[in-house]
Amino acid sequence: MPQDKTAPLSTWRLAAFAAPCIPVAAMLMPVTVYLPNYYAKDLGVDLRAIGFAFAMVRLFDLWLDPALGFLIDKTNTRFGRFRPWLVGGLPIAVLAIWMLFMARPGIDGAYILTWLVMGYLGQSMATMAHVTWAARLAPDYSQRARVFGWWQGFVVLGMLIVLAMPPMMKFGFGLDYASGIRAMGWFVLISLPLAVLLALLTVREPAAPPHHQPPRLRQYLALIRRPSVLRLLAVDILLQTGPVIGGTLFFFYFEAMRGYDRSAAGLLLLLYFAGGLAGAPLWSRLGQRIGKHNALAIAAVAYAVAQGSVLIAPHGLIWGVITMTLAGVPFAAANILLRAMMADIADEERLASGVDRSGLLFGLLSGTVKIGSAAAVFLAANLLKDFGFEARLGAANNGQALLALSLTFALAPAVLALIGAAVLRGHRLDQAAHDEIRRQLELKDSGRGDALDIVQ
Repeated sequence: MPQDKTAPLSTWRLAAFAAPCIPVAAMLMPVTVYLPNYYAKDLGVDLRAIGFAFAMVRLFDLWLDPALGFLIDKTNTRFGRFRPWLVGGLPIAVLAIWMLFMARPGIDGAYILTWLVMGYLGQSMATMAHVTWAARLAPDYSQRARVFGWWQGFVVLGMLIVLAMPPMMKFGFGLDYASGIRAMGWFVLISLPLAVLLALLTVREPAAPPHHQPPRLRQYLALIRRPSVLRLLAVDILLQTGPVIGGTLFFFYFEAMRGYDRSAAGLLLLLYFAGGLAGAPLWSRLGQRIGKHNALAIAAVAYAVAQGSVLIAPHGLIWGVITMTLAGVPFAAANILLRAMMADIADEERLASGVDRSGLLFGLLSGTVKIGSAAAVFLAANLLKDFGFEARLGAANNGQALLALSLTFALAPAVLALIGAAVLRGHRLDQAAHDEIRRQLELKDSGRGDALDIVQ
């Protein structure tokens, strides 16, 4: 029987649908957090070349996601709108993962840039289709928080699995750090095709909403000038850039400032994401109870306090465990709540224009954060280099370099989060407003009435 487009998915179907989030997260997190340090310290690649490669691929990715969203909105095949893109991105991502995680000494910045581009192309094709499909599965305000709560919970689970691999290779099997990096790659190579297949076989695509007028490019240009869209994009940049800065500098900081080797630091990072996994249901439920934007503002302030406290936390393993676990609790909030809020704006936009532009909206949401991500990796690498920081020296770096490392790692993300919380205060699309939008959409789609104008 056809799947009811308004009925919530059962728990096991929702889990199966979210399954690709596990290998995708296991692919993306090490690329930002582990690979820059590994390439610099183990494979001997110049730190500036690494920073340049990661910055350039983010700028490539910046236009890629909106372009893919535009194409997904226009896709209409016998296999559906989303499934062709999800399947098409799979082989590209698998090949890139092999080249990035199985790299050997002798690679350079051009090699890294080439395969990062291919990896982000495959990942973006699959992820853009998957997230737009997720938004279409849950038309209700509260259902969306639940769907994206599962989504982000599985993202964090994927991070936890992949983070466990380097310590497991060292402490469980006596293997070196490079073996842990390759184990991460093997996990993604095996699990990604299986998870995509499970999602495709378990959940049907909902029927595409009726287009009351054909989409035109000028309408898309007007879309990015909508105040509600711009606000969410700004918040996305602010809240997502900080963790990228922290992730890029994580191993450098804990080796140089706290005296942990990379395996011990990896265990702390594991606890950070364990906190994120524990916090995911909290932010989903809080968003349903007090409004998504209010819950997200609380999470942003909590993250700022926890991240900034790293500077004043006493030395010692116990304090490291406490600090990093608490800093991880708000981690999932932005990805859960911003996606759910953008899905609500997609309904608002469809009511106003008669066109479903959810693909482009999620493309913008995914693409704009890469402005901050590109700047984060590039500026962090170059800032440390300008202050004389050398990856191979660790704690033997000069005091100026170590101070720059500490402030960039702890304070920069905290300040960005506080600004993001302030920007959220202007968001007006709460549950009552969205319920009215859904009521009007149902009338419009059924032909029983005309929708009212949306007051901007």
